[in-house]
Amino acid sequence: MTIRKAVPADLPVIMEIYSFARAFMKENGNPNQWGPTNWPPEELIRKDIRDGHCYVVVSGGKIAGVFFFIAGKDIEPVYNVIEDGRWLDSSPYGVVHRIASNGKVRGILKFCIDWAYEQSGHHLRIDTHPDNAKMRHILPSLGFCRCGIIHVEEDPYPRIAFEKSDII
Repeated sequence: MTIRKAVPADLPVIMEIYSFARAFMKENGNPNQWGPTNWPPEELIRKDIRDGHCYVVVSGGKIAGVFFFIAGKDIEPVYNVIEDGRWLDSSPYGVVHRIASNGKVRGILKFCIDWAYEQSGHHLRIDTHPDNAKMRHILPSLGFCRCGIIHVEEDPYPRIAFEKSDII
């Protein structure tokens, strides 16, 4: 597997992957994370590609996964307010959002997280919906600690915030 920045020509495959992910989440007890709002919208993905923050996972010459990644200081405004806990580290960090696969290649989540962790200087944050049992189970096994609750703008559901850092 390899990771590269997405280009506009990747958009149809990326949107197919997100459609698959919405259906998968719904079938696995998580209908509210992306389903009701048809998240993520195509215009946001176009912006992510334009801004250079949308990445694809290529396996066997085909796109098998997609995610958003950015790194820096205070780069995720919704992370400025955390309830029921606290962040582990206030140094610059990376963020992974909108991670999804086509369901055909195993290990994409770990591959993306490991890549993003390296790119971020070993400080990464991520959040997930409380109904996303798979992510809530996998993230601690990848070295993440549950830090608290954050709120996103796209829906009323709180998100469980996780962080992994070698700095502390």
